[in-house]
Amino acid sequence: MSQAIDLRDRRGQLRVSERFVSRQGEGSLTGTESSFIRLSGCNLRCWFCDTPYASWEPDGQWVSRDELVEWATAAGPAHVVLTGGEPLLPISVVELCQAIRHAGLHLTIETAATVDRPVHCDLLSISPKTSGSAPSLERFADRDPRIGERWIEAHHRRRWQPQVIESLISRAGDYQIKFVIDRQQETEEVLAAIDELGAPPEKVWIMPQAATPEALDAQQDWVRQWCESQGFRYCDRAHLRWYGAVRGT
Repeated sequence: MSQAIDLRDRRGQLRVSERFVSRQGEGSLTGTESSFIRLSGCNLRCWFCDTPYASWEPDGQWVSRDELVEWATAAGPAHVVLTGGEPLLPISVVELCQAIRHAGLHLTIETAATVDRPVHCDLLSISPKTSGSAPSLERFADRDPRIGERWIEAHHRRRWQPQVIESLISRAGDYQIKFVIDRQQETEEVLAAIDELGAPPEKVWIMPQAATPEALDAQQDWVRQWCESQGFRYCDRAHLRWYGAVRGT
């Protein structure tokens, strides 16, 4: 399992895991046709990560900012989604965001909000990680256990950065906060996080941890009921229902 990639030494280029056109499957723009740019590399190691090829085992090619903007402009949709991995790791992402918006495209950034960059976007889609997202040592069984211990410590230290969230929100045209929850015991932690941020309920989306439509269905009843009781918005994972858990969707 690879270490997180330091992308800061290739200014003007970014490591891209994949580019594709699809429909947004989560949050306020669900169903919107969009061009997705998935950057590779992540500073967290969530056990349930559904894009390990951009985090646990990051892959991809180095692509220039100009090439990415040209691709997004020619792809067709007016909406671009910059995602990862953690797309705010590379310094060059600031210039990429500027160029995408200068091209007249609507930009969504999907981030765990653990890295502050002076980026501007139309929609900031923040997905802070709860303590239950941390990996276990078993996930590092094929490596020196000290590597696993360091990653677990780093994950917990990095996963919740309210000051970074507030800073990123201050430069966004709009924002939404999406929490992934796996167990009912996590609801109190989520409530405490929302209270610390002072986020209004209508900006909060709650999504069950699930990798299949069947798993979504098994979780959605209690998650929906809890959302309704708090004034939050339930977040389905529509792309799983449309396409399944496959790359390029």
